[in-house]
Amino acid sequence: MPVLAVLAIFLATLLAMEGFAYAMHRWVMHGPGWILHASHHRSRAGRFEANDLYAFIFALPSILLLYGGVNLGWGGWAIGVGAGIAGYGAIYFGFHDVIVHKRIAHRYVARSLYMKRIVQAHLLHHAVASKAGAVSFGFLWAPPAAALAEELARRGQQGVRAPAERV
Repeated sequence: MPVLAVLAIFLATLLAMEGFAYAMHRWVMHGPGWILHASHHRSRAGRFEANDLYAFIFALPSILLLYGGVNLGWGGWAIGVGAGIAGYGAIYFGFHDVIVHKRIAHRYVARSLYMKRIVQAHLLHHAVASKAGAVSFGFLWAPPAAALAEELARRGQQGVRAPAERV
């Protein structure tokens, strides 16, 4: 397979992963997967939380596809898809775990409109401590913070945590 085709598959997968992540976050993590994800909506005691298991779960298809593409002759498509999933995971880790939740110390301050928007959207997502009632399930695209705040208000602040409980 031509390198440009593998690169196109990589980029398409990277973009498609936002839709997949949205669906998994909204209907799995805030559904039957809440048993792990609930730890992420509480203050963390220690370096790790049960929700961190999702990183390993979502890495498995990437590892399998990269291994199959490189070692089992599955073809360039598998390398492109596996690398796209891994690339999204790396971007997610940098944005979500490092920038938003500061699991690695840094002094970065969101200054661009885009970064401010997604950081604010994620913080509004965490304003809700319960399985139901959360807003903004994407990671790299989010509605404007004002629209999310209006949605929380429309729902009557259902599940919204007290201000001192920042996660």
